[in-house]
Amino acid sequence: MLIIDTRESESLDRALKKYKKKFEKAGMLRELRSRQAYVKKSVRRRSEVLKAAYVQTMRRSEEA
Repeated sequence: MLIIDTRESESLDRALKKYKKKFEKAGMLRELRSRQAYVKKSVRRRSEVLKAAYVQTMRRSEEA
C-alpha cells in the first residue's frame, strides 16, 4: 500500500504525480504482470540471455 504525504496547500494534480512516481518506483505493475502466468526457470533464463546479447550488440554498435 502506497502512502502519499501531502500538504493542505498542495494541489490534487501534484499529489497524483507523486503517487504515480511512487507506483512506478515500487514496480507493482511489473510484478502483477509477471504473476499473471507462470514462466519456467529455463524460459526466463533464456530470455535474460537473449536480452543481454542484444544489449551487448547495441553497445558495440554505439562504440564503433
